[in-house]
Amino acid sequence: MADAKKINPLLKLALEVGPVAVYFYAYRRFADGVTYGGTEYSGVVAATAVFVPLILLSLVISWILTRTLPRMAVFTAIIVVVFGGLTIWLNDDVFTKMRPTVVYGLFAFVLGTGLWLQGRSYLRYLMGEVMPLTEEGWMLFTRNWVFFFAAMAVFNEFTWRVLGEEAWIWLDTFGQMILTFVFLATQLPILTRHTVEDEDQG
Repeated sequence: MADAKKINPLLKLALEVGPVAVYFYAYRRFADGVTYGGTEYSGVVAATAVFVPLILLSLVISWILTRTLPRMAVFTAIIVVVFGGLTIWLNDDVFTKMRPTVVYGLFAFVLGTGLWLQGRSYLRYLMGEVMPLTEEGWMLFTRNWVFFFAAMAVFNEFTWRVLGEEAWIWLDTFGQMILTFVFLATQLPILTRHTVEDEDQG
């Protein structure tokens, strides 16, 4: 297998954010709905029909350029395809609106299971090579991610069910990224305090 290759950071950002930006634009463009083949589709369904192939195209380009794919990106793409496919096939945007809930809920469940039932950090398995932390650091960092993912799952449900579609679109595109960056900023003290200088992590 060929070694992983580095790509330009701006290109990497475009591959990650580009599909989301186009998804947001497509929703704004088709907010009043669109009719295709005699069937009327809501703005969310139409935007999802644009988003799904873009996510897959982004993964293909990333693979061609780097010969590697992040596990989390692949998992997220699978969820997008499954729930996006159901949204388009059944012409029901509820599936897409529940997608973030499922993703965040699964992340919280898996990390929480590893943490409290097995006494291990699955985040360490995913990120240990690039972010060396002490054992205590990994446990604290993972615990906080479990709480964050669980809160985001609840917040997603609250947003689309109570605040409405417009608020949910903002959350699903840019809001969740902003909230994730804010969360990461709050974790800097833990990361700084528990970073180790060598690779001796067991």
